[in-house]
Parts: sequence; structure tokens; C-alpha cells
Amino acid sequence: MTDPAEAGRRVNEVFVPLMREISGLVAYYWVDAGNGVMVSTSVFEDEAGAEESIRKAADFVRDHLASLLPDPPEVMAGHVVASV
Repeated sequence: MTDPAEAGRRVNEVFVPLMREISGLVAYYWVDAGNGVMVSTSVFEDEAGAEESIRKAADFVRDHLASLLPDPPEVMAGHVVASV
């Protein structure tokens, strides 16, 4: 069962505080893109923070979100090449 509202609530109440603990966090966003698609984006000052967030996210999804997601999460990482 896909439930973007419940997923967002869990992310906001449980995962956002975990993200705030990670050194180098610049920004974190959870987006309900519609049609059961949910996207999160995080920006870190360094690769170490990004890697720590991926580990924490994997644990969080396994423990709190798996039942609300239609498909397993896909992780992508990269370097910012343009910004405003």
C-alpha cells in the first residue's frame, strides 16, 4: 500500500531529526511527486556526510517505510555541477 501522507509524517517525525545529527548537512527535502512516487534529496558539504545519510536512510526505510513504498528505494549520488 502506498501512503505518501503517512510516509511524509514518518520522515518528518523520525528521519529528519536523524538527518540533523549528520555533520555537513546543507539541506534535505522529501517530495511527494504524485502517483505513488516519493523522492528525497539531501545536500551535504562533503562525501562523508552523504555516505552517513545513505546508511541512516537504509535503516530508516527498512524499519519505518518499507510497508508504505510500492518499490524498493533507488539510491543515486553525485556532485553538484550547477546551483543557484
